Amino acid sequence: MQKISILYDASQAVLSTYDPDEVLQRVLSIARDYFQLQNVAILLLNSETNKLHLKTQIGWSQSLEHVELELGQGLTGTAAALKRPICVHDVSQDPRYIACENSTRSELAIPLIIGDEVIGVLDCQSEHLAHFDSERVDLLTIFSTHASMAIRNARLHDLERRRATQLQAINAIAQQTTAVLDLKELFAKVCSLIQKSFDVAHVSVLLKDQDELIVRAHYGQLTPQIPEHGRLSAAEGPWGRTLELNKTLLENHTERNDPKHRLFEESRSTMTIPLVSFGQTLGVLVLDGRTTSAFNHADIQSLESVADICATAIQNANYVERVKQLAYLDGLTGIFNRRYFELRIIEEIERARRFEAGMAVIMVDIDHFKNLNDEFGHLLGDEVLRQVSSLFNSQLRKIDVVCRYGGEEFAILLSQTSRDRALSVADKLRRTVQLWQFPGVPRSVTISGGVGIFCDHGNSRDELVNAADSALYLAKKEGRNRVRIAPSFAYCSISGCKRAISAPVRRSSSRASSSRSGVSMLSFKRFDCFRSGRLSVRVCSRLSRIMLTGTLLPCRLRKA
Repeated sequence: MQKISILYDASQAVLSTYDPDEVLQRVLSIARDYFQLQNVAILLLNSETNKLHLKTQIGWSQSLEHVELELGQGLTGTAAALKRPICVHDVSQDPRYIACENSTRSELAIPLIIGDEVIGVLDCQSEHLAHFDSERVDLLTIFSTHASMAIRNARLHDLERRRATQLQAINAIAQQTTAVLDLKELFAKVCSLIQKSFDVAHVSVLLKDQDELIVRAHYGQLTPQIPEHGRLSAAEGPWGRTLELNKTLLENHTERNDPKHRLFEESRSTMTIPLVSFGQTLGVLVLDGRTTSAFNHADIQSLESVADICATAIQNANYVERVKQLAYLDGLTGIFNRRYFELRIIEEIERARRFEAGMAVIMVDIDHFKNLNDEFGHLLGDEVLRQVSSLFNSQLRKIDVVCRYGGEEFAILLSQTSRDRALSVADKLRRTVQLWQFPGVPRSVTISGGVGIFCDHGNSRDELVNAADSALYLAKKEGRNRVRIAPSFAYCSISGCKRAISAPVRRSSSRASSSRSGVSMLSFKRFDCFRSGRLSVRVCSRLSRIMLTGTLLPCRLRKA
């Protein structure tokens, strides 16, 4: 009766909680305390690998967290394979015994079975020979049946809880990503939401680009070991297999893989999900975990739903991006149009002002383009425009902007550029066009250019464009096929108007030699282009003749 009471109390204890980890710990504690065991462990069967792996243990002095057994391997694996308890009174006499503790003398391995399915093994060890008599075996076998039920109930409860949580996360992700149409913002939001909602160590979004995958975003706690250029082969690694098979793959023990097939150093498990929208595979969603059991097949359906939502959001953002590009591209030449120029010049001016960096505007005009159209036809004229646009793009940096301003006129924005470099670039473009052989045109095609510098020639859109346009007019007036820079003036950033310097000549009272040599000190005020603060400037100008009060003196101003 006492043993039945013990069994009843033990069964009630393990069936009174739905927390999976707590259930396992109670099973171990009860087995050890009620049945006088030295070492006790639970190994669960991994349905994917069909191997037993140690889930939790009490009593072992060494760490056994990475223990895995094949079915039929050792006493534990044999019990799982035969689906019946295996009892050994003296382990030293049984070749199937796998030594974990030197003090172990007898062992009992009981399979944990639900219906006809083995879910794991309860492994009990004692330091006494023949510790497991028939009565203990019977009681522990009955107890293991209750333990199996408790583990199943806890798993089902945990699964339902996780599904409810994941459903909420899916709804939240759908709501927060549907309205996001900027790709950069979308990637950041998707990675952050998945990482927090699904308890994933790291999330990455990889998008297809021909035979490669580009890491567009990643978010989480792991250390990246992504190539500096952010490009991966679409034929290698788990992401490559996912693209090839077009299905979700779950891989544990990724630390055994080639390092180049892991995105993060501490990753121990990886789930790769194809991003598919309307039958088109856009890329791969990669989830990394810190442990070998971070993901299971129960998570796949929910995470595939998230991937579908993300793929649709990415596709929508791509469509919007393409519409934007079409709105900002010139239909004939394929380069940016004037609408885009008007947006970018404001951005570049603000950037130049904020970082006190150089910036230039170049206005370019194809010389005698109307005559070329009249002589060779508009189709050939269109081809000249396309080739000139292509030549400009080939000679400029990626950060520079080439726009078709209108007709045969182009506008170019050079960021982080000095006065000398702007002139050099403009003249290089002129020489490149002059030397180019345009098919169907028996003579050289030339261009003229005008350059305006921030803030030598202004600190607003109108001032810079007007300065470059004036310089272009000067180049054409002087005979075309040349580049000119606008004359330097002082600018008032408050009124926004251009002012040449007006200043009286004041001879130095202390040095008579200064007046005799024609050098005069001129004082005037100007507004700083960068800070709009008023600065006092003294300029020493060598004059060929005495200047009268009120004479206009063009001069180049630099940041104080």
